[in-house]
Amino acid sequence: MKLPNPARRSISPFGQRGLKSFASIPGPTSLPIVGTLHKYMPIIGEYKFDRLHHNGLKKYKKYGPVIREEIVPGVNLVWLFDPNDIEVMFRCEGKYPQRRSHLALEKFRLDRPNVYNTGGLLPTNGPEWFKIRKIFQKGLSGPLAVKRFLKGTDEIILEWLERVEIIRGKQNLDYLPELSRLFLELTGHATLDLLLKSFSRDELNRHSTSSKLIKSALDTNSCILKLDNGPQLWKKFDTPLYRKLKKSQKYMENVAIDLLSLKMSLFSERSNNTQTLLEQYLSCPDLDFKDIIGMVCDFLLAGIDTATYTTGFLIYHLGKSPSIQMSLYEEAKRLLPNKDSPVTEEVLSEAFYSKAVLKELFRLRPISVGIGRVLNEDAVFSDYEVPKDTVVVSQNQVSCRLDKYVPCPNEFKPERWLKSHPLYQKNHPYLLLPFGHGPRSCIAKHLAEQNILVLLLKLIRNYKIEWNGPVLDSKSLLINMPDGPILATFHAR
Repeated sequence: MKLPNPARRSISPFGQRGLKSFASIPGPTSLPIVGTLHKYMPIIGEYKFDRLHHNGLKKYKKYGPVIREEIVPGVNLVWLFDPNDIEVMFRCEGKYPQRRSHLALEKFRLDRPNVYNTGGLLPTNGPEWFKIRKIFQKGLSGPLAVKRFLKGTDEIILEWLERVEIIRGKQNLDYLPELSRLFLELTGHATLDLLLKSFSRDELNRHSTSSKLIKSALDTNSCILKLDNGPQLWKKFDTPLYRKLKKSQKYMENVAIDLLSLKMSLFSERSNNTQTLLEQYLSCPDLDFKDIIGMVCDFLLAGIDTATYTTGFLIYHLGKSPSIQMSLYEEAKRLLPNKDSPVTEEVLSEAFYSKAVLKELFRLRPISVGIGRVLNEDAVFSDYEVPKDTVVVSQNQVSCRLDKYVPCPNEFKPERWLKSHPLYQKNHPYLLLPFGHGPRSCIAKHLAEQNILVLLLKLIRNYKIEWNGPVLDSKSLLINMPDGPILATFHAR
């Protein structure tokens, strides 16, 4: 495909001949007081908050690649579908990329200065965000940095596969809760250097710490999008949805404090010089205990559901694609001679087909519908003038399924990412952005990819997957969740 001409879509001063005004950008009609919220109401509305990708496609077909909407009265959102325009959005993000997200979570934390110094990585903007991001990304900033977690990841996944072996014969078993336990354990290992024992008998009941942490993450993520974009009455008093968020966050906060206190007591007893990720943070003079509480809560909030849902969709697509499974199995068998062979750095460096499968999964089932930014300067998108401070949101999930950008866009074809394969084509660099882009991209993206790749290789090496459920779609929380259970049968190889 033809790559963008920077001169055509670059940042431009307003008033140039041929440019169209901000007010002329098409989009859904906004009403006084309610904005476009009436269009999202159950039964009568044409859009749904839990189907953002369907909303986006409808709007794209009706209005084109640049759309203006006021879901919340007075807050203009601009939706972008053209990857050329998405590139311009990132060129306008400045030194401190801003976004309008997790607003209620920020309020919750700033209302508790005795526990938190900031709103945390997710909602904070400006120099304050830059300060904590710069510190917390140490140890996570590249593929090589996260290799130190590889041995522990492999051991935890082996333990999880032992549980799979016990439960795989059960009828109509939903594997999504099982995946949540796995990624809670992996997040605890990386973030806290602690084993939370999420697969143990005591932790399997719904009143256990791990069960409540998983529920708290789900409850928080299910509230944030509606709190961000609905009537913001929670700013004035505790609405039911805001109370739900507060309850879930207070539980995560209490667990984080307990685990951090435990870790600090163990840290003082250590005699070797090899520091874990958390120990780096604890020994950093620019951080205090309140900063680290927020970091642990953010990692738990972002680390459980994102990887769980992505892997749920992975099982779905593999279960429906026997030929892809066979190609994966051939690679896994070559790289892992025995079923319990460890996944090493060398194995990952040779897992080309597995990486292509993961990339294709992110194209069809991205973590979220797109990426939001608040423009740092005036910009031009497809000849429309958009002023500084406007909230702009890319629609990568929709664009990745448009045949103008991807041939056979609704088919799961990992081969399209292999340079040696006839299906390969070079895509626009801003089309597929599963973890965002630039300095505000997902802080743990390399760790998340590594964890899912290790699981993929171990799972395929041990089992053949058969899908038993209906067709799945994405359900939009803040992140994309399967809209049904993960019903599969694992046949031992």
